[in-house]
Amino acid sequence: MDVVFSEAHAHHAPREFLLRGNFAPMAETVERAENLVRAARDMGHRVTAPDDWGMAPLAAVHSVEYLEFLETGHRRWMELPGANPEIHPHAFPGRHMRTRPESIAGQVGYHIGDLSAPMVAGTWPAALASAHAAVQATELVLTGAPVAYALCRPPGHHAFADQAAGFCFVNNVAVAAQHARGKAGRVAILDVDVHHGNGTQGIFYDRSDVFFCSLHGDPGSFYPYFAGYRAESGAGAGTGYTLNLPLAHGTADADYLVALDRAIAAIRRFDPDVLLISLGFDAYEKDPLGVLRISTDGFAEIARRIAAIGRPTVLVQEGGYHVGDLGRNLQSFLGAYEATIGAGPRGG
Repeated sequence: MDVVFSEAHAHHAPREFLLRGNFAPMAETVERAENLVRAARDMGHRVTAPDDWGMAPLAAVHSVEYLEFLETGHRRWMELPGANPEIHPHAFPGRHMRTRPESIAGQVGYHIGDLSAPMVAGTWPAALASAHAAVQATELVLTGAPVAYALCRPPGHHAFADQAAGFCFVNNVAVAAQHARGKAGRVAILDVDVHHGNGTQGIFYDRSDVFFCSLHGDPGSFYPYFAGYRAESGAGAGTGYTLNLPLAHGTADADYLVALDRAIAAIRRFDPDVLLISLGFDAYEKDPLGVLRISTDGFAEIARRIAAIGRPTVLVQEGGYHVGDLGRNLQSFLGAYEATIGAGPRGG
């Protein structure tokens, strides 16, 4: 399997984020990606850097104003007197104000949705390269590979068309899905991260050409709180093309797989030409930010059932914050996936 990974991810290294009212050491770290790529290499996978795909794939999903903010925001922020080199917004528009201000101090609250998406000087080049990795992996699948893995960092599924949130800046899987739509008929996204892919849902909510399904911890008392409920099934032309399967906190392998089978049945009915997986390992039983109890063997079974769908598949890395076991869980997933489709570790 081809693994697409950019060393540029290391430019994004914020110190802290807000957790339960306290600033805590950043959970979305450089070490996460380094452990994952080491695990992939140890399996014998071919790891390559993405090509420069420019801005066009991102602009097909994200607003021009938002991309301009990501590219120039930190420089403009640092022109403020006494600015901290780490951007944390202090004011948000909420439900009742909609004007996009001209000032950078206002724009950081307009374009960053919470206090878990701090920006530093290297955030933009890292996010751009992460999106390019997703596009490159998608292109490999579109040109004949049965599966490819985009080892994306920063992750992306909480990013909306014009807003960062939850460690995410560019929605990598949405960019990849839109790229696939340029060459394929129907695209499905299955999100198995422990957190609901609210940004991805928001981007495709009113469309019928991209089916979105998410298995995640019940958002009633878990991030992102405001999306991911069963009643959310799409709007307008997209009605019926979103499927949310929130899971009780503490759900372990057996019950998770029941829900996964429901998701897979819906994907089969949609009959996509290309399948994209938002691959989070934060559903892991030891994850410090998770609420589900998936075992390492459970990830292998998840992989087998996804592989059995039999569609060209792009794996796009999202969360997973138990750094010590990330590589083991990735190897469990990739090994089972390849065994199911009958490909060796270098069979891109």
